[in-house]
Formats: sequence, C-alpha cells, structure tokens
Amino acid sequence: MGASSAAQSGWRANKWIRAAIPALLLHCSIGTVYCWSIFSQEIADYIGYTKSATEWAFSFAIFFLGMSAAFLGNVVEKDIHKSSLIAAICFASGMAGTGFFIWYGGAHQHSPLALVGIYLCYGFIMGVGLGTGYLSPVKTLMLWFQDRKGLATGLAVAGFGAAKAIASPIMQAMLEGLGETGIYKMFFILAGVYFVMMFVGHLLLTKPAGWVEPQGKGEKPSIMATLKTKPITNYIGIWLMFYINITCGLALISQEKMIVKCVGLAAFAGIISTISAVFNAGGRLGFSAWADTMKDRNTIYKLIFVVSIAFTGLVMLTQGIKNGEGNGLLVFLVLALIFMVNAGYGGGFSNVPTLLSDHYGMGSISAIHGITLSAWAFAGLTGNQVATYIVNHSGQFVEHGVDAAGKPIMINPVGYQNVLYFTIVLYIVALVLSLVLVRPTDKALEAKKAKK
Repeated sequence: MGASSAAQSGWRANKWIRAAIPALLLHCSIGTVYCWSIFSQEIADYIGYTKSATEWAFSFAIFFLGMSAAFLGNVVEKDIHKSSLIAAICFASGMAGTGFFIWYGGAHQHSPLALVGIYLCYGFIMGVGLGTGYLSPVKTLMLWFQDRKGLATGLAVAGFGAAKAIASPIMQAMLEGLGETGIYKMFFILAGVYFVMMFVGHLLLTKPAGWVEPQGKGEKPSIMATLKTKPITNYIGIWLMFYINITCGLALISQEKMIVKCVGLAAFAGIISTISAVFNAGGRLGFSAWADTMKDRNTIYKLIFVVSIAFTGLVMLTQGIKNGEGNGLLVFLVLALIFMVNAGYGGGFSNVPTLLSDHYGMGSISAIHGITLSAWAFAGLTGNQVATYIVNHSGQFVEHGVDAAGKPIMINPVGYQNVLYFTIVLYIVALVLSLVLVRPTDKALEAKKAKK
C-alpha cells in the first residue's frame, strides 16, 4: 500500500506528466490553425466563394486568439482546469461547426450564411479556444521548471509551431483520400481527434502542490499595479516589440509560397514550407532555452532583430527575390531570410512570457501575458493584409508556368521584393525600442552590480 501510495504521489508530482505533456497536447492541437493555407482554396471552391473572401476566417481566428487571451487571462490565472476545458470545447466545436458550414455551403452555393458561419466558427469560436488553450499551460510550465523556464515554455510553444509541419501532410492525405466531399469530413474527424487530445491535456494539467495562488485583495495587486512596478514605457516597449515581430513575420510568411516560386523552386514549395515550419518550432525552443543562460532575456530580442535586419537588408541590396531565379547565391540568401525570419518569429513567442515574468514576477503572469497577446490579435489583422496590399499595388503580375490543373501561375517579384522595405523599417524600430524602452531586468542589474 505504501509503495502504491508513493508511486501515485510521484506520478502526481512528475513535471513532465503534469505540465510538459499536457502543454504539448494542447499546443499541438491548437497550432493546427496555421494549416489554413492547406485547405483554404478547397473551402473557397467548395462553397462557391473566392479565396480572398474565405481568408478572413484565418485573420479573425488570430484576432480572437489574442483578444480572448487578453480578456480571459484572469480566468486562466484563477483556474487552469476551467480555462483548459473551455479551450478544448471551443476549439473542437469551432472546428466541427466549420465542417458543418462547409457542408452547408456545398449544398447551397454562394450562401452568405455559409461564409458567415465559417467566420463565426473558425474565427470566433475556435479563436476563443486558441487564446485560452495557448495561455493555460504557460504559467504551469514556468512553475514546474523554475530553473529552466525558457526551455519549458519553448517546448510547449514549439509544439504550437511544429503542429503545422506534423498536421499538414496528414490533412493533405485526408483531403485526397476522402474524395470530393473530403473537405468537410476532414473537419468533423479532426474535431473529434483534437478534442480527445486537448481533454487529456486538460485532465493532466496541474500546478505544483507547493504553489498557492494569492486570493485576497490585499495579497494580490491588480495587473495595473503590477505593471507600474516599473515605468509603464517598459511594458509598452515589450508590447510593441512583440507586435512588430509578429507583423513582420506574418508579412513575409504569408507571401512565402509565392516568393519560393519567384526564385524557381516551385517544385520544392512543400518541402521548403515544412523546413520553415521546423525553423519556426526550432526558434521557439532554441531561442528560449538560450535565453535561460542570459542575464537579461531582452538580449534575445535584440539578436532576433539584428539577424532579421541583416538578412532582409542583404536580400534588398541584391534584389534576391526579383533576380534570384537561376542564381544559386541569391536563392540561398532568399531561403536564409525565410528560415531566419521564421525562427525569429517563433522565438519572439516563446520568450515573451519568461521576459514578462522576469520583469513583473509570477503572481499575475497569465493575465499580463494574456494582455500582451492582444499584440498578436492586431498583428494578425495587419501583417499579411499590409503585405498583400503592397503586392497588389506595386510591381506587376507576370505569368510563371502553370499549376497542376493547367491554370497559369501569376507572380509579382517586384511586389514581394517591396514587402521587405516595409519589414526592415519595422525591424529597425523594434531594435530601437528594445535598446531604449525595455529596461534591464532585476537579475541583469544585480549581475552588473556584482561585477563592480
């Protein structure tokens, strides 16, 4: 009996079972939101709308991810079991609802109800699941892995980034294997699979036994009071850095497939997309684990911005996107830019909760992290939309071969090249913010004093 009790106690106290595995189950499920490009054209064709009309579903999903995280951060702070259950129900029901409205749209071509239903289910309902699911395991991970907070949060957030690489070929195979009606059937099947994964994560997720959340008004300061422990410009700097990094990442990533075609690698677009997803996940894990060894985690953001500026500048100076086809060096520079921006985009996500905890402590970290994720919401509406506007209003579309259906492929090399002028300016602004507004953490200041 004693041995059984000890084994049960050890199981309950295991940080991998109670934090890391449930975090991966949650994040590997909700991270599949980034698989939208795999099936967006199929949805548009099936319900009789243009791809640009259906694209707003993804933008709404990212917007409501950030806004639900901002407004429900306190719910996550108080009860991760409630928030993780909300995440499982909303994400799975939103996915099932999306499948229903795709089916309805197929039976009623050009139906406004089908399009609005997809916006509501994939955008709003799934968005709420995304926001609460993204936040729920983060504080728990940092509490269990206090000596390696960056590694722990990086592991979970890497799951969010790697989800696209894992799920994309599965979804592609399902679309092909399920036939003409496969698009809505796929959503029904995946809704069930992801609900099971997230529900198991919900059941396993537990904070350490020694951690007690402050409950009394006098014990726990308000979020604003916590933020005011440092100059408010410090938090504004962190929020803006985060927003800019996501905006620039989305601006380039949204055009990635067409940029690859511009440099003559259309046949390898799928492989390159998978590699870029690996860099995205690797950046989430690698940059955050690296930050654990630094006195000030803001150093990671400075490195991300410097690297992004350097590679963007090189491709701008060489006109790599415009002139890259047939030139090995320019193709290498363009691919290096895509991969490094993906890595920095991922690294920005994984480092923000630990940077916030270093500045403001663990007491209200879920709520503060949630508010900060509002930057993701606004970046989701601006990054890819601004890039699309630049491409559509500069340069010229030219024919570049045909697709599998025999339709001509239209590309705009100058337009994609011009997107880099937009991103490099923002990266420079972000670097200045990281140097001027974001103050050194207490740990960094203590280390500096110790040297003196």
